[in-house]
Amino acid sequence: VQLVESGGGLVQTGGSLRLSCVVSGRIISINTMAWYRQAPGKQREMVAIRTSGPNTDYNDSVKGRFAFSRDNADRTFYLQMNSLVPEDTAVYYCKVRSGFRDYWGQGTQVTVSS
Repeated sequence: VQLVESGGGLVQTGGSLRLSCVVSGRIISINTMAWYRQAPGKQREMVAIRTSGPNTDYNDSVKGRFAFSRDNADRTFYLQMNSLVPEDTAVYYCKVRSGFRDYWGQGTQVTVSS
């Protein structure tokens, strides 16, 4: 199973980016899809997480600015990030859970300049 993120980059404060995560390989079912981030010197934190239902939970710091979406085949999901601020600067990782196993992507850098 492989997860590949894309869409990161350098953006100015107030700008937008859209991250993508493509899931490939032999995976029977996906219970959870999520985005995490890790800023320098900080612990990795959850940004957005969707379980089996349609609802998505967000980190309070991104509510109203970030939006999770996925395609109908569940093989690609996205994180639309709007109104970015320097505090959003981090490496962003996608993760899926299948059964009791987690699979992570390699991460994509997002840098927001002031």
